[in-house]
Amino acid sequence: MEYDFQQVDVFTSGKFKGNPVAVVASADHLSTEEMQSFARWMNLSETTFLLKPTSPDADYRLRIFTPRAELPFAGHPTLGSCHAWLQAGGRPKKSIIIQECQAGLVPIRHENDRLAFAAPPLIRSGDLDKDLLEKIAAGLRIPLSSIQASAWVDNGPGWAGIMLKSREEVLALEPDYASMPDLRFGVIGAWDSEKDGTDAEFEVRAFAMGLGVNEDPVCGSLNASMAQWLIGSGLAPKNYIVSQGSLLGRDGRIYVDQIGDSIWIGGATTSNIVGKLRL
Repeated sequence: MEYDFQQVDVFTSGKFKGNPVAVVASADHLSTEEMQSFARWMNLSETTFLLKPTSPDADYRLRIFTPRAELPFAGHPTLGSCHAWLQAGGRPKKSIIIQECQAGLVPIRHENDRLAFAAPPLIRSGDLDKDLLEKIAAGLRIPLSSIQASAWVDNGPGWAGIMLKSREEVLALEPDYASMPDLRFGVIGAWDSEKDGTDAEFEVRAFAMGLGVNEDPVCGSLNASMAQWLIGSGLAPKNYIVSQGSLLGRDGRIYVDQIGDSIWIGGATTSNIVGKLRL
């Protein structure tokens, strides 16, 4: 059978500078095994499949796969898949688009040239234990004292959050991936406006060895979960911009905005490949 297919670049307005996601439309007849097999072959951080919703409140349903496993939720696949759905003629029932996925219903705003999703609530928060912090520090090849703050920021994939002093320290990391095969965590450090410029306030790197991806170029779910921790604890303002992917040849920009009680994670999206998939 043939399926409509798009490969969408997310969190960038430049060419090939964000995080790509492969999106297969009208995939209701595909089995889980077929979806996982295709995601493994694509070898992107995530591949998604658009299906008919089961909730009457949803506009569409989404299944999300890494090369290794299915995820209940992921950020850049949410925005990229919504972009593909709209490009294919999808029309939301209301002003806010509602995506159904294993994590539940995810609201998505469409304003100007950006899409933004409401950050799902954390399913695990609180302090990281000392043994885990020591393992992360050793894996990052840094002293434990370099970690300024840390917390569980798990919204499904199992993220932990680590804060270093500066963007410079974040970009200098040379992880020992083999020593952390089961971990998933993000590292954030503040930009120095005089030295780094004013394009962003923070630099983030996402390490997801436990999902089969050593470093995710630009990660929406991580930034969504870290935003709840950082804003909630006063470590970041209610509105800020994140830079991610610098060392991977990307130029991702994630826009974080707290509106009322919700935190929205947004960015630009572009379809770079549009065609047919034969499965």
